[in-house]
Amino acid sequence: MSYAVRIMDHSHQQPATPTIGGDILHGADGIAAFLYGNEKFRRKIYNLVETKRLPHFRLGNMICARKSVLLAWIKAQEETSNTQVVS
Repeated sequence: MSYAVRIMDHSHQQPATPTIGGDILHGADGIAAFLYGNEKFRRKIYNLVETKRLPHFRLGNMICARKSVLLAWIKAQEETSNTQVVS
C-alpha cells in the first residue's frame, strides 16, 4: 500500500472535537498577564473577583476566565462608556 493510499484510508475519521482549552486562562497570574500584560497585577485580579467585578469561574479552588468572555466584557464596558460621554 502506498503512502497516498494510507492517507486516504484515514480520511473517513471524524475531525477532532473542538475544545475550549485554548480559551481558558488559569489562575490570577494568567488572567493578569492577559488583561494587564504582566503577572504582577494578580492582586488586582483577586480584588476584582472578590468584588464580583470580573467575569470568572472556578475549577476547584483556581480562578479561571475565558479569553473570549473577557474580550466581550471589555467591549461592553467600552460601549457603555462611549454612550455616557457628556458633550
